[in-house]
Amino acid sequence: MVEDDGLIRMDAVDILERAGYATLEAQTADQALDLLRRCHQDVSVLFTDVRMPGTQDGFSLARETARTYPHIAILVSSGIARPVLGDMPDQAHFIEKPFSARIVKRHLQQMIDENGVKVQ
Repeated sequence: MVEDDGLIRMDAVDILERAGYATLEAQTADQALDLLRRCHQDVSVLFTDVRMPGTQDGFSLARETARTYPHIAILVSSGIARPVLGDMPDQAHFIEKPFSARIVKRHLQQMIDENGVKVQ
């Protein structure tokens, strides 16, 4: 879960963990990429915000993740930015903030169904 707002990140992690998923947390795309470099083999899904501090936004993180770690499914969320053509990899999903547990779980299930993602 990549989100600079601590309360939103905590809520999203709670949603994921209550649904049975193990989570890693990062506040920026740079931190997320560092985590991915170290443990990408243990990551099945990247769930990221769009706007955050650092050298990259969530769209850039999504593209780099898809290019470097194609086994990772990608879920992007924002309450402000909306993706336009080319912002996200083709297989990525987008949800608007505020999101509910039901919406997050539905998109995760769709990604599992579409990509055969094995979620831990």
